[in-house]
Amino acid sequence: MMFIKQLILAAVGLAAGGIISAGVFAFITIIGLVPRLAARTKTAKHVRLYEDIIVLGATAGNLTFFYHFPIFGGAVMGVVFGLFSGIFVGCLIMSLAETLDTVPTISRRIKLAVGLQYIILSIGLGKCVGSLLYFWYGMAG
Repeated sequence: MMFIKQLILAAVGLAAGGIISAGVFAFITIIGLVPRLAARTKTAKHVRLYEDIIVLGATAGNLTFFYHFPIFGGAVMGVVFGLFSGIFVGCLIMSLAETLDTVPTISRRIKLAVGLQYIILSIGLGKCVGSLLYFWYGMAG
């Protein structure tokens, strides 16, 4: 009975992880991060390679997280990993910021004249409070 329970939990976990990763990659695709970076660096012929490297990096990161593989190179590799992760997150944020230029258009179409800044502030504060509660109650590990 315990084996079946573990098997079901593993299946649900894999399915949930697949859904989340598909959502993240769909988000990256929708905002056009990879083609935009390739166009800016004048390497548009390598878009497929960039996409493959992103998938391989996400897979390697997940395997390292779950199976606690040692990272060779110690602090130096930690710095390199942090640098590349920061570059990726920065590019993702800038692509999202360009996508969010549509917020004024949407607010005009739904005739939202007053209070848009409060809606955005509420979303940010809600995310912050949720994160603080998550870490305060020790749910992070």
